Amino acid sequence: MGKNRGQPLPEDSVLFRQALEGVTPLPPSDRATIQPPPARATPAHRQPESPEISDTLSDHGAGDEPLVEFLRSGIARTTLRKLRRGQPPIQDNLDLHGLASDEARRLLQEFLRDAAQRGLRCVRVIHGKGRQAGGGEGVLKTRTRHWLTQCAEVLAFCEAPPGEGGGGAVKVLLKAAGR
Repeated sequence: MGKNRGQPLPEDSVLFRQALEGVTPLPPSDRATIQPPPARATPAHRQPESPEISDTLSDHGAGDEPLVEFLRSGIARTTLRKLRRGQPPIQDNLDLHGLASDEARRLLQEFLRDAAQRGLRCVRVIHGKGRQAGGGEGVLKTRTRHWLTQCAEVLAFCEAPPGEGGGGAVKVLLKAAGR
């Protein structure tokens, strides 16, 4: 670049073309780029796909501090270690940001039921960090993690690593189909 505040000078263009002389462009790549599954948004209008599921999750006993991890009784600790390390990979996402508690609970139940029916093993639930003015944890964060412990489909969960949502999300291991 010349000294013209970011505007290229005519000699810059000439030098650039000279530098590229004889260069052969690479052929287009035939590699597929793998994108993480998109986060599910709250649908504006929904047609009932299947019968309503009963709301069996309770807010009672959620406490003030959210769980960092959960492992269902009878499941090996190595399962939780593998989940933290990204095994199995995340197959779907649910984003609960900004929802009221009742709506979030309903969507979570529907999402987990749907994921189990599709035979998914690992999903991410994004609830947000929801810091309160007094420095406390967000209500939705605490409740979402509490609800997950009540779902029979959930074998384990752990807080997502910083690059995958950190304290605002959990990675959830689901029962294998037919278990």
